Amino acid sequence: MDKFMQSAIEEAKKGFEEGGIPIGSVLVRNEEIIGRGHNRRVQKNDPLAHAEIDCIRNAGRIGRYDDTILYSTLMPCYLCAGAAVQFGIKKVIVGESENFEGASDFMREHGISVIDLDLEECKEMMQRFILENPEIWNEDIGE
Repeated sequence: MDKFMQSAIEEAKKGFEEGGIPIGSVLVRNEEIIGRGHNRRVQKNDPLAHAEIDCIRNAGRIGRYDDTILYSTLMPCYLCAGAAVQFGIKKVIVGESENFEGASDFMREHGISVIDLDLEECKEMMQRFILENPEIWNEDIGE
């Protein structure tokens, strides 16, 4: 498995261990992780603390983002896809989109290359969480 996706999965597991939603993300530049994060909506009582936002925030002000790759265990929602578009991230690699279709078309329409690895580990992690925590999941996706 891709070492960067493995790092995103590790972030997702951290979020779950903290009592949150198991979604993780890393931002990569020149084959090096420059930011990492996980969904912290529950932990921080913050509706905007999605994994990709947490990751980009933790990368800090890096100037340009067009040479970065954003990894996420789950297809980004419109909020996170909007951040990728806003900052000019050109490539997003996701673990899965079966549990949540997300905003892949939106990102592609804005010139982002989106690669879905369709990983069983990511699918199973989200399926289990959704079954055990439907109210938290529905809140996360705005339903």
